Amino acid sequence: MVFPGLPTVRCEEPPSSSNPSLATSALDTVRTTVAAVPETELKRWRRTFDSHAKVDVNGEKFLDPESFVNSIAPTEDASKISRSQFSILFRVADANKRGLVSWEDFVVFETGLKRPDADYWMAFQYFDSDNSGFISYDEFKNVFSAQLGPDAIPFDFNCDWIKLYLGRKNGAHVLGYNEFTQMMKGLQGERLRQAFSFHDKDGDGFIRPEQFKQIILETAGHKLSEAVIERLPTLCTLTPGQRITYSEVIAFHNVVREMDMIERIIREATRKSKDGRIDQSDFLNYAAANARYSLFTPMEAAIVFHFAGRGNAGSRLALPDFAQLLDARWQPPVASDDSVKKESFLQSVAHSSYNFMLGGLAGAFGATIVYPIDMGMQNQRSTVVGQILYKNSIDCAQKIFRNEGFLGFYRGLGPQLVGVAPEKAIKLTVNDLIRGKATDPETGRIKLQWELVAGGAAGGCQVVFTNPLEIVKIRLQMQGEAAKLEGAVAKGAGHIIRQLGLFGLYKGASACLLRDIPFSAIYFPAYSHLKKDVFNEGYNGKQLTFYETLLAAGIAGMPAAYFTTPADVVKTRLQTEARKGQTHYHGLRDAFVKIHREEGIRALFKGGPARVLRSSPQFGFTLLAYEELKKALPYPFAEKPTSAESTLTSRPDDISRIRARNALKILLDVHGDFGRRAAALKVDKPSKA
Repeated sequence: MVFPGLPTVRCEEPPSSSNPSLATSALDTVRTTVAAVPETELKRWRRTFDSHAKVDVNGEKFLDPESFVNSIAPTEDASKISRSQFSILFRVADANKRGLVSWEDFVVFETGLKRPDADYWMAFQYFDSDNSGFISYDEFKNVFSAQLGPDAIPFDFNCDWIKLYLGRKNGAHVLGYNEFTQMMKGLQGERLRQAFSFHDKDGDGFIRPEQFKQIILETAGHKLSEAVIERLPTLCTLTPGQRITYSEVIAFHNVVREMDMIERIIREATRKSKDGRIDQSDFLNYAAANARYSLFTPMEAAIVFHFAGRGNAGSRLALPDFAQLLDARWQPPVASDDSVKKESFLQSVAHSSYNFMLGGLAGAFGATIVYPIDMGMQNQRSTVVGQILYKNSIDCAQKIFRNEGFLGFYRGLGPQLVGVAPEKAIKLTVNDLIRGKATDPETGRIKLQWELVAGGAAGGCQVVFTNPLEIVKIRLQMQGEAAKLEGAVAKGAGHIIRQLGLFGLYKGASACLLRDIPFSAIYFPAYSHLKKDVFNEGYNGKQLTFYETLLAAGIAGMPAAYFTTPADVVKTRLQTEARKGQTHYHGLRDAFVKIHREEGIRALFKGGPARVLRSSPQFGFTLLAYEELKKALPYPFAEKPTSAESTLTSRPDDISRIRARNALKILLDVHGDFGRRAAALKVDKPSKA
């Protein structure tokens, strides 16, 4: 058959049901799908085909079984399915049964993988050995039996369950595509029933642990990690008697079948848990609260926690504890203490120094962005009774621009940038360091008190740089406007530093501590919880966007800036050089008392909105820059995760490779030996046509 815009495609009639109209409809669907393949996708298929094709017959390239597997299998094993097992799909692609796959065959195969039901579609074609579009009793039996090894648990093809779908052995009933999909969905349950009966020779309703392990290996071995497989016999410890019942076999099968739902419940329940851990009651309660009907029985929940808790089913478990059950690729961490690599003291210092450098760059960026907003509204007190320099922020900006020009908005920026780099760097570094030490490595959680300690310590450490920086900046800003009004010559930062001396640079340090410790203790926990609880950072691997990070950092700065305004007002008054007629302050307590007595409680919050307008965007851009710098310039000596560390996520393979893997999983659900005996199947030699 020929499709517009595509090479000539030799294609068998697609599978259909016993209704001829359905067969025609299915064929039309294939034609439409192939014809609608985008040109870019067709070119990508061509590149894949050409890069793997290695058999040349009369000038035409073909894929043999090995090169075909290389073209469709994941580049890395993303599950326990080996690359060699993908060879069974070669039989589907080789529609002409020549032992080779041509470019036209490859296009048809890839087009089939684009179907939303590609997994069942490929499985149907595999069982439809004569390409009739139907599956007979003999076809099903022969294909199934060909995959069973000599030690496999036998399957009774004359059972009543098979007869319900295929009728009697010599009957005329055959399966169309839709009927086949329903039979495949229920086949595993029948296999479990037959396998249990096969091992339960005396009919007492029990089997031995090793027999249970064989059943699971044949029906679901590709879905379980080696750690879980090794511990399958321990299921017998859930009930007295050291034997396993049919109920437990079915319960375990249900757990495996509903693994995606189990993972979702565990992720969401641990995320909402206060300590990042859950027990069986939490699991069942969350499942019941988020489903219309009851999802899991107590026995199924007990099985989940038995294998996740390594036999201690009653304990509270974190998300990593469930990794060995949820992820078939999971491998146990190396037991030797020598293999657990921790940062040495020098490595820790190097890592902190690297963060310090990034924090400095981020701080300089944030300070430059918002520096014009940082005007001296808090410095404005009465020069004489009833007189003030600025009426409000707009009046302040207008007068500075009129008297000093645009550069007046950046007066004092030089010392600001010199000081802000180490100030912000030490704050970010100390917060990250303490949070890292106090975070539970299993849950990724940190207790609120430790969040407050980390933020407070970060704010306290920065005062070493903040106080000298701000006292110089304030006096530069103040003298700039005063010099214009009084006709004086403004002095530079060096003159101010020499005038103050070492101890003078730390004038008002107590007020600075009173401001910066609470500010950081509020800011960093708020920022962390906004990212995690509001924007769902880390949930299912989510990374925040540029705007989400900026918004979280900006919002966190609002309450931190406003509630610490009184301490900032007092600090500013202590650091500002008082002129004739202005009140002199003698320490922190004296400043609080005099400001409250002379100007009222509102004076302590003077400039509060301006602080919010300055601090919120400044910390927003600073944290944004810090986060982006860490992504763009990751620590070069950081250790990469080992293969033993489970990610609980699949690799982002091409969708066609994912669907090919899913198609293979449908066949492995029939029997775990599918594909392993592919080498025993005879493949015709390439034709010389």
